[in-house]
Amino acid sequence: MNESIYILIPSRIGSTRIKNKPLVDINGETLIQRVFKNALSITPNTYVATDSELIKDNILKISSNVIMTSEHISGTDRIHEAASKLSLPDDTLVLNLQGDEPFIPKKLINQVINDFKENDCDVITVSTNIQFIDDVDNPNCVLVEADENMYAENFIRVPDFDATINPLRHIGIYGYSFKTLNNIVNLEPTKSELEFKLEQLRFLENDYKIYVSHYDGYIPNGIDTEQDVIAANKYLQNK
Repeated sequence: MNESIYILIPSRIGSTRIKNKPLVDINGETLIQRVFKNALSITPNTYVATDSELIKDNILKISSNVIMTSEHISGTDRIHEAASKLSLPDDTLVLNLQGDEPFIPKKLINQVINDFKENDCDVITVSTNIQFIDDVDNPNCVLVEADENMYAENFIRVPDFDATINPLRHIGIYGYSFKTLNNIVNLEPTKSELEFKLEQLRFLENDYKIYVSHYDGYIPNGIDTEQDVIAANKYLQNK
C-alpha cells in the first residue's frame, strides 16, 4: 500500500441526472462505497469529502474516513477544504478521484503516481481511448485534446469534431501537490469552467500545465445516467 499519497473523493448528494447518485445501489453496494473501497486498496489515506449527512452516514458503515465540508461549486474546492483539515504538507501528492468512477484500476492509479513524478507538470489527469463513436457526441462523455507530448490543450463535451484532432476520453482523476491545490482554489472560476461545468478549464486558462497520463486498458463508464447504472450492474455480474 502507498502511504505517501492521499486520495480524496468529493461527493455531493445533489446530482440532477440521478437522484441521490452516490447512494445508488451498484450490485449490492452504494456507488460511493465502491469508489471508496477501490481507492482504499491503494492507500489507507483515502477519504470521502462531502457536505451531505446521508453520504457521511453511508461511509461510516464501512469506515471513519469521511470529512464534512461546506458547500462548493467544484470537487477541487471541496477536496481543498478536506486536505486543509488534514493539515497536509505542501509537497503531499493529492489525488482527486471523482465519486462516480467506481472502476478505476489500481494499475492506473500507480501509473498516475509515477507519471506525476517523471513529467514536468502542475496537474496530472487521465485519458483512455474512445470505445464507441457515439461517445464523441455524448455530453456526459468529456473529451480531452492533448499535444504530441501529452499535455492537455482543451477539454470538451460536444465538440465541433475534427477527425484530425483525435480527442481522447477524459477520466475524472486529478493529481497535484497540496501547494498547487492551494494556488488553484484561490483562482476565480473562469467563464468557460462555469459554462461547460468543467473545472479543469480553470487550470488551463490560468496557464497550469496538465499532463495527460494515457491508459490503454478498458475502463467502464462512470455513473452519469440510469443507463450507466444498468451497465455497471451487468459488468459486475459478468465479471
